[in-house]
Amino acid sequence: MKKKYLLACVAMAATMLSAPAAFADIKIGVIGPMTGPNAVGGAQLKNGAEQAVADINAAGGILGEKIVLLVGDDASDPKQGVSVANQFVGEGVQFVIGHFNSGVTIPTSEIFAENGILQVTPAATNPKVTERGLWNIFRTCGRDDQQGALWGSYALKHFAGKKIAIVHDKTTYGQGLADVAKAEINKAGVTEVLYEGLNVGEKDFSALISKIKAAGADLVMWGGLHTEGGLLIRQMRDQGVAATVMGGDGINTSEFPAIGGEGAVGTLMSFGSDPRDNPGAKEVVAKFRAGGFEPEAFTLYSYAAAQVIEQAIKAAGTLEAPKVAEYMRTGVTFPTVIGDIVYDSKGDRKDVDFVMYEWVKKDDGKIDYVLAK
Repeated sequence: MKKKYLLACVAMAATMLSAPAAFADIKIGVIGPMTGPNAVGGAQLKNGAEQAVADINAAGGILGEKIVLLVGDDASDPKQGVSVANQFVGEGVQFVIGHFNSGVTIPTSEIFAENGILQVTPAATNPKVTERGLWNIFRTCGRDDQQGALWGSYALKHFAGKKIAIVHDKTTYGQGLADVAKAEINKAGVTEVLYEGLNVGEKDFSALISKIKAAGADLVMWGGLHTEGGLLIRQMRDQGVAATVMGGDGINTSEFPAIGGEGAVGTLMSFGSDPRDNPGAKEVVAKFRAGGFEPEAFTLYSYAAAQVIEQAIKAAGTLEAPKVAEYMRTGVTFPTVIGDIVYDSKGDRKDVDFVMYEWVKKDDGKIDYVLAK
């Protein structure tokens, strides 16, 4: 009996060794602020990635394998982001979509690079994200030096001879964007009447607004996100300051006018051409809306990140992230819901087009943005 049992075990082992190796599911992580004041941004990244993964899996997956999507919450905090990044490493994540904040993306990208994980951020716009020579980091969004250049040129043209104040939230993103805009106007011989920083999480901006009022600012450039930006503009209007506010992609959410109220009307905002208007995104946009989610801001940028990863893996014919990254830098075109994407050697897009929008009150009473004149 023992001999028969032993022979059976040997036969079973031989069968297992000779059987074709089975691939595990492809693990992709999406990471952003799923909680906290910037949770709206996290929802955009999460919903965009989830819809893309669902669509890719429905079409057969990648290289015959299904994608498993893991969701991480960094709460816009670099320390928590690093913790989640290490957790993803331990769970065998191979590709990452995220983060929302530049200040979180920069430290985690180094962890992912060291552990062979390719990362595509839909929203981190600070130049340092791609300026450190890492092999693994790419974006589907643009850069703040491109965005800040638009601020400067727009201000010089439309606010010529006017007084410009610059306010930021002291973050990698907010101050970085503000500093680029400052350099642009300074280069043209214009000096700002005020340059101030506030703290993320602050609620009372009375002292700052008094300085803006005393400086006689006609334009306030705001480098920061929608929460503090909305509160700042509401309090400015309450204190009788009528200066126009100019913000960046960090205020591109319906939460901004919800916080800023009527005072948000007239605010200028830089962002890429609205991807919801892209004919190639029509079907995907309809899916989001049918599910009760408006794919604003970075939602489609997150969807596009998954598309880029899918196309690059298939073309490279491998799940080895370094080889996939190498292929992504060959100048090939990736068709996505936000348009065609071509990467340079750093991992930046070659084809970004920031434009200026204005928040207006429409006939139905809703405050939304349209192309600025």
